[in-house]
Amino acid sequence: MPNVITGELLKRAQTAIERIIEAMRAEGIDTFSETLDPNDANVRLYHLAAWDPVFIELLGHPVARALVEGCIGPQWLVSNFTADVALPGSGPMNVHSDQALVVPPPWNEPWAINIIWCFDDVHEANGATRYVPGSQHWTSFDDVPADLQERSVPFSAPAGSIVAMEGRVWHTSGANVTENERRAMAFAYYTRDFIRPQVNWAMVMPPELQSGLDDDMRQRLGLSVMGNITIGGGLTRLREGKRPDLRIAPLRA
Repeated sequence: MPNVITGELLKRAQTAIERIIEAMRAEGIDTFSETLDPNDANVRLYHLAAWDPVFIELLGHPVARALVEGCIGPQWLVSNFTADVALPGSGPMNVHSDQALVVPPPWNEPWAINIIWCFDDVHEANGATRYVPGSQHWTSFDDVPADLQERSVPFSAPAGSIVAMEGRVWHTSGANVTENERRAMAFAYYTRDFIRPQVNWAMVMPPELQSGLDDDMRQRLGLSVMGNITIGGGLTRLREGKRPDLRIAPLRA
């Protein structure tokens, strides 16, 4: 979806990416992951919502939220929010499915979704994400073919766009083969509320940022007192007008 963010909001996000890179390196936090990428031309940033309020704003953006709830329903949590800045010479990571990373098969329905924020113009030559068409229909590792890289195709999108990628889609980062063009994207990863998030936001988010969150975003980041019961909107039998007996029977010897 093009032009989801433009003007001042897009500029704030672009500037925040640069500031986080500087801050991480100043604090001695490595922006290169040997487990993910073949070389350090891929710059990895983690826990974006803990670094700058603009990313909290993007997490709750109405367009992103509508896409998330249209795919996995209203009972969701923010599992992770990362960025990948592909510099010239960066290579692809391993092809994978994000849902397959957090839940075992069978993958019969979508329980996760990535909202990919494009902060630069994205195309094949500068390292656009590559995805395997139809792979959301694979329900186990037995369905996954060996030639994933060959089956993958890139997307293209202008700066300010978002790409919604269902969690079962197998994908990888592309290689940046340009001479002087960088590509910055952020990946907001949402899952159904019964799946443990990849990030413990209570540990990584500064108290001053936590205190500024509204009640809904606190729930979505797993920072409220209650877990998935309140996000789900109440017990199903109560919604159906029935009143279950919630009394606890006394223990008997």
